[in-house]
Amino acid sequence: MNQPLVSVIIPTYNRPDSVSELVESLWRQTYRHLQIIIVNDAGEPVDEIRWLYPELDMTIVDLESNVRHVRARNCGLEHARGEYVMLCDDDDLLLPTHVERMLKEAADADLVYSDVEIFDYEWVGRTRRATSRFVFAYEHDEAAMRRFSTFVSSGCLYRKDLHDRIGWFDEQMYHYWDWDFFLRASAHGKVKRVPVASALYAFSQQGGNLSGVHEDMRPYLDRLSAKHGLGELPTKNFFLLLEEPEMQSRRAATEVLWDGEPFVSRRAKL
Repeated sequence: MNQPLVSVIIPTYNRPDSVSELVESLWRQTYRHLQIIIVNDAGEPVDEIRWLYPELDMTIVDLESNVRHVRARNCGLEHARGEYVMLCDDDDLLLPTHVERMLKEAADADLVYSDVEIFDYEWVGRTRRATSRFVFAYEHDEAAMRRFSTFVSSGCLYRKDLHDRIGWFDEQMYHYWDWDFFLRASAHGKVKRVPVASALYAFSQQGGNLSGVHEDMRPYLDRLSAKHGLGELPTKNFFLLLEEPEMQSRRAATEVLWDGEPFVSRRAKL
């Protein structure tokens, strides 16, 4: 049986312990035909990860200057050999059956994305241990997604030739690049939500993926709205938005798989 190659693109900047945990979660995957592309955005070296996981097909792209995360993903695409691409943030994690499930679901779609568990954590040595977690699962409603996106790019899988139709990631969208990608993919292909929380999205109260200064984000939200004709969009706090009636009505059932145990990397065992 032909197993398509999946190219996993991971931009990273000065998070060697977190990205090592992500690589550990990729090593644990039940689906093994992976090309792992780590794009080091002019941060501290991550070459150690390659020799810690010699059995993995791993490419490390060292950028000479810091180009920020969207362009770094495009740099990763230049090295992708796979028929499929999977995106991951360097501090997120994937449960062992994630890639296998996403590939099965992609049989009749151009892009698939899963639900996630959002977790807060504390560091114990070089390992993160969850201190709290909650499920983030919402119905796939394309009209509603134009008002508030529940698409999480970490762990999403798509056919690489989708870029032939929509172009690469928009480097002018430093914030909301993922929402922009989702809207373009939806307009030129079939997008499907998979009701399983098999991606783990890291959030720290000390600052993380969900924390952003609203004043900094507003110009990008206006740019996104103008690009896709979305009208006036709010820049409310993420957690406050989730409490609004519309979001409550979009909540969906999902399969929860994580046992809460940490992903102890080989780097943490040194």
